Amino acid sequence: MLGVSEAWRADSPEGLVLTRSEPLMVEDLRQETRFPVEHALRLGRLSLLSVPVSDRGKVVGALTVWSALDRRFGDAELRFMESVANLLGTCLQRAQTEEALSHSQRLEAVGQLTGGIAHDFNNLLTVIQGNLQVLADLPSVTADPLAPQLVAAATRASRRGADLTGKLLAFSRRQVLQPTAVDVEALLRSLADMLRRTLDQRIRIHVDVASGCPDVLADASQLESAVLNIAINARDAMPDGGDLVFSAAPLPALTAELREQLELGPQDPSPDYVRIAISDTGTGMPEAVKERAFEPFFTTKQAGRGTGLGLSTVYGFARQSQGTVLIDSEAGHGTVLSIVLPQPPVEALDARAELPAASELAPGTRVLLVEDDAEVRLVARRFLKDLGCCVTACASGEEALAWLQEQRERGDPSPACLLSDVALGAGMRGTELARQVQDHWPELRILLTSGFSADLLQGASDWPWPLLPKPYNRAELAEALARVLRD
Repeated sequence: MLGVSEAWRADSPEGLVLTRSEPLMVEDLRQETRFPVEHALRLGRLSLLSVPVSDRGKVVGALTVWSALDRRFGDAELRFMESVANLLGTCLQRAQTEEALSHSQRLEAVGQLTGGIAHDFNNLLTVIQGNLQVLADLPSVTADPLAPQLVAAATRASRRGADLTGKLLAFSRRQVLQPTAVDVEALLRSLADMLRRTLDQRIRIHVDVASGCPDVLADASQLESAVLNIAINARDAMPDGGDLVFSAAPLPALTAELREQLELGPQDPSPDYVRIAISDTGTGMPEAVKERAFEPFFTTKQAGRGTGLGLSTVYGFARQSQGTVLIDSEAGHGTVLSIVLPQPPVEALDARAELPAASELAPGTRVLLVEDDAEVRLVARRFLKDLGCCVTACASGEEALAWLQEQRERGDPSPACLLSDVALGAGMRGTELARQVQDHWPELRILLTSGFSADLLQGASDWPWPLLPKPYNRAELAEALARVLRD
């Protein structure tokens, strides 16, 4: 039921779905009193299921299925219909944005198309990776000569799925970054050592970092991934070997062109930046290729050898980190790709510390887990129990608030931490739950988790609570919890 221009009747299944923005399931139309059912009964219909279809967070229609059997629909059918509605919403976004695509808009457009399904996809990966991690620890698996290899292969495949989602979100600048002060020299030398062991021995690798080179403010894992992407491109440009040089130095001043790329006005104060350059002696790029280098899915490699996402991902990461990427290349004369990133403020340098270990979680730490997806909830609960936590699990924000109020009325102690998904189905959002908990139970520490859904993560940089991206493993959950409880 999409695209009808006339107003929806409130006394219809679709009208109820649109006004309430939540699914509607009617087990027996013969007992339904909220809307007329005579016509449906004449057609032999006895039950229905209707779910909202959303476009960029706004309900634009409803998807309805009828059945000649009563009590035909259950939770499995509801989840299937919600998945179909998500796909329809994504198709609507594509249809509406396709005509508006231009060279400067492609990163954002791809982000809009992928953002609608990222949350569901990462929920699935959380379940898969979590169960694989639990499976790998079972004695029956560790004792089997073949089983650990099969589990490891499945784990690697699920990680590749998570990496792909991260790349799709990266070039739209919608990934969740955790910027810290990063030691550039240590990162480049570590990468160079790894590449010396893996690249063609005819490629000579050098590291040239200026003495006393400052740190940069960036997400360390994403910066490493960006530099690695460029290095892989450099390798492909030198099939017969050559020189690959990693260098870094502070930028003494910003040119007018660079200020424009960094979106700094003439009167804006100029922060300090560091330039990380990766240069090669390969085939170089003609002007036509340079102009399209950052376009998603543009590649000059043979079919099957590249997705065209590498430099787009690098560009999206740099722009989201308040920096940019520069290209200096000429056909036959090699390429220099430079990532320009800001230096961290003094407070970021003071806060730089190793992530706390899982052992820092006190045995018996009480955690309130709120997750609407039953399978994700089961995996998260298992992780928390493995970490020695006492867990209370709720399926909605409303249920969590009611439980907390019951605890207070009985005089029982509150949990130490709230761990909540941001998207909690049709009910209260995780951010609203966090606000209410913060207002009424200020002693609770709060950790949010999300599968990168673009619309839900809007304004995430302004949230006062840390965010743990999905999919996460047991160690990452332990580190995030320990940090929240320590700070």
